[in-house]
Amino acid sequence: VQLQACGGGLVQAGGSLGLSCAASGLTFGSYTMGWFRQAPGKEREFVAAIRSRSSGGRTYYTDSVKGRFTMSRDNAKNTVYLQMNSLKPEDTAAYYCAAGAGIILSQMRVPNAYGSWGQGTQVTVSS
Repeated sequence: VQLQACGGGLVQAGGSLGLSCAASGLTFGSYTMGWFRQAPGKEREFVAAIRSRSSGGRTYYTDSVKGRFTMSRDNAKNTVYLQMNSLKPEDTAAYYCAAGAGIILSQMRVPNAYGSWGQGTQVTVSS
């Protein structure tokens, strides 16, 4: 399984960025896909996830990004997206996409539940 994330960059507070993550080597539509982030000196934290089509394809967000971030998936392109609006300096982190099979709802926010990870893309929000 390979996950290739891209789209990070430097943006001013209040601005927008879009991330994408292309997956290969897996039956993409059957996987839960997640976005996590990790700031320097902090643990990796859950940002958003989208379940497989067979599980309803619903999206979940951490409270701090609700209403600002939108995660989506294109099963035909084996790609997930994270549209980030109204960015804040505290959103600054390396963002990672992850893929997991058979993740139950209660584990969706747990990094160890995901078996495959992308390389990360840096998002920096200046104040």
